[in-house]
Amino acid sequence: MSSNSKEITYTARVEFGDCDPAGIVWFPNFFRWIDAASRHFFAECGVPRWEETAQTLGVIGTPLVDTHTRFVKAASYGDTLQIAVRITEWRDKSFVQTYRVTRGDELILECEEVRIFAAKREGGGIRAVPIPPAIRALCD
Repeated sequence: MSSNSKEITYTARVEFGDCDPAGIVWFPNFFRWIDAASRHFFAECGVPRWEETAQTLGVIGTPLVDTHTRFVKAASYGDTLQIAVRITEWRDKSFVQTYRVTRGDELILECEEVRIFAAKREGGGIRAVPIPPAIRALCD
C-alpha cells in the first residue's frame, strides 16, 4: 500500500444524454468517466500516450481485470463531478487504482479497480507484463 501516492483529479460534466429517463446518470457512464480518469492520471504523471509506450516499453495500455464500486448518491444533468484518482497498491504485474467521485463535498461513489500493464501476445491477445519501473517512478 502506498499512502503517499499522487492524487490527480479529473472533472466530468454530466450532460443530458448521460442520464436515463428518470434524469439520473445511467450507471455505465460512471465507468466511462472512471476509465478516462485513469488515463488522465497517467498523463498528468508524465506517462506518454500508450501509442508511444507501445514503441518504447511494449506497453499498449492498462486494461481492467477487476472492479468494485459502491454507489452512494445519484448524479444528474448539469452536475460537475470531480473524480480523485490514486494508485493505492503496486503488485508484480498489476496495480490497484482507486476513485472517489464527488459533487462538491458530497460523495457520489467510490470505486476500486485492479488493472494490468498489457503487451501484445504473439499470435494475438494480450498479456500482463511486470510494472515498468519508469512508469511507477512517475506515478509514486
